[in-house]
Amino acid sequence: MKQAITLLLLLATINSFAGPSRLKDLVSVKGVRENPIIGYGLVIGLNGTGDGGAEITNTSLKKMFKKLGLNLKREITSKNVASVIVTAKLPPFARVGQKIGITVSAIGDSSSLAGGTLLVTPLKGGDSKIYAIANGAVSIGGLDKGSKFATTGLIPGGATVEKELQVNFHKKNSLRFSLNNPDFTTAARIEKTINQELGGKYASAKDSTTVDLMIPVHYQRKVVELMAIIENFKVYTDTIAKIVINERTGTIVAGGEMALKSVAISHGDLTIQIGGDKAQKDAKPGSLYFVEEKTTLKDLVESLNAFGATPEDLISIFQALKRNGALIGEIEMI
Repeated sequence: MKQAITLLLLLATINSFAGPSRLKDLVSVKGVRENPIIGYGLVIGLNGTGDGGAEITNTSLKKMFKKLGLNLKREITSKNVASVIVTAKLPPFARVGQKIGITVSAIGDSSSLAGGTLLVTPLKGGDSKIYAIANGAVSIGGLDKGSKFATTGLIPGGATVEKELQVNFHKKNSLRFSLNNPDFTTAARIEKTINQELGGKYASAKDSTTVDLMIPVHYQRKVVELMAIIENFKVYTDTIAKIVINERTGTIVAGGEMALKSVAISHGDLTIQIGGDKAQKDAKPGSLYFVEEKTTLKDLVESLNAFGATPEDLISIFQALKRNGALIGEIEMI
């Protein structure tokens, strides 16, 4: 059996006895989310690292100058200008005048956006309406890292919100929570916790992802106050038993309570018996490794590592246990 471990083994065993989590870390609220916005613009002031003769850039320059009152007949060619796509995320409850960060990405032949300035660029949502206006000096980060991704830059606070999304959150009579990690047990626990804390039947779990909440009468038009209370409720989450294996890197991540049934496995020079008749343990000393049936997956892995098992051995053993039905849980290969 191989003695040297050449690949990384990561075993993170999570069980239901871990500490509780805040509700705000487990769910998202319907209607409270970011909205992507996008626009097309020009970055000027580049030191010969622009698009040059790119058709889209030349056409955009000609149109821009026409709007500024210069009706030029010839195409304009410049290595100091680059065509870019500007993207941003409109925060929930964004208000007019609020500043948001933007990302600027070259779409032409530009080799670097360093030192450039983004001209005024409208940013639109999926409904083709303008929600923000962007402009400003482009930053590509430090010289070392920035040089590797010089065609993408950031402008912190580079866009100003011009249009608001009407939500009227404080007027809502009901809320819908969506679990970030769908699970029936966790959804049921969230329902129970909310109802116990609020002292009534206000929450109702609809499925493994959805929990609906009716706003209590005494919290009408005080939804923000109610959310400030609810999002700090503590809930014990449940996790499915699952092993994720990355054969390329030798990484193994195990989560949840992995159950092991009685089984015997022969792998290379190692024979493993989980549960069963202990008398067999004395029958082949030195070649048979016996573990109790109640042994956790974490304990099994640690013991196998002590016997010199490599990540490749562990991957083969886990897959064999799963096929045999001795390992209760999912295995996912990535």
